[in-house]
Amino acid sequence: MRILVTGGAGFIGSHLIDRLLSAGNEVICLDNFFTGHKRNVLQWLDHPYFELIRHDVTEPIRLEVDQIYHLACPASPVHYQYNPVKTIKTNVMGTLNMLGLAKRVKARFLLASTSEVYGDPEVHPQREDYWGNVNPIGIRSCYDEGKRVAETLTFDYHRQNNVDVRVARIFNTYGPRMQENDGRVVSNFVVQALQNLPLTIYGDGSQTRSFCYVSDLVDGLMRLMNGQHTGPVNLGNPDEYTILELAEAIQNMVNPGAPIQLNPLPEDDPRRRKPDITRAQTWLGWQPTVPLQEGLRQTLEDFRSRIGIHAESEVQVPVAITGEHH
Repeated sequence: MRILVTGGAGFIGSHLIDRLLSAGNEVICLDNFFTGHKRNVLQWLDHPYFELIRHDVTEPIRLEVDQIYHLACPASPVHYQYNPVKTIKTNVMGTLNMLGLAKRVKARFLLASTSEVYGDPEVHPQREDYWGNVNPIGIRSCYDEGKRVAETLTFDYHRQNNVDVRVARIFNTYGPRMQENDGRVVSNFVVQALQNLPLTIYGDGSQTRSFCYVSDLVDGLMRLMNGQHTGPVNLGNPDEYTILELAEAIQNMVNPGAPIQLNPLPEDDPRRRKPDITRAQTWLGWQPTVPLQEGLRQTLEDFRSRIGIHAESEVQVPVAITGEHH
């Protein structure tokens, strides 16, 4: 198949491309390199079935493809709040452009949506039929509401124009190739531990998240794309950890003596986040297989090799907001 991956030079997109090319598909990677990086797809640049196009999805593009994985959008609060107008434009205009392309060439379209559509949930764990508790004017809404609109557009194109669609709601995901400075909780703790800095927790550390290793997530995305169900489908790891437990796990693996520092909790930070994955289990035969300790070990190895390169100029860890995943 000819498969388009928007945001393909990003964290999840590049792992997806690895799998798609290894399975013998032709892959077109579309990325504007705002948060993606060419090094993530470097190993494929000379591959005859791989094409890399620098392009912003807010501008239309004409391509011939069979499937579209639409992953393009900054996904960590540090990046998506840097230019919130651009973030919501990416979610709305970018999704419109990709759905228009899917309609024209009759491609199957998969939207990478997010657990953020549930906001700060009042139902626990979160099921796909829960409509969420979202602040439409908060600092996170450029992303949260942007993805909600992207889901709306996806289902409208499906109902009005018979576009073949899939919607994945992705929960916190971690693994190699996460950006060192993206402000997400796993990368923050890993960088801080490796640099002998205090591990900064926002709030008292009792808020919970579930952490899905990237290879498990990619498997879920491919099963959803190639299965019979439109969705939405939650893809995430139902094992729930407090932020304090995560900090202690990384602390013990890297630097048991590292202090833990408590900071004020940012606005609209969700208290609890855990997917109900019954749909993924029954529709896709999918559930995560990589335990947190193993996933963290592989993530740490990757960060060590990268931070080692520029350890002299310490990576600046930005203000973290724990809620996001991609």
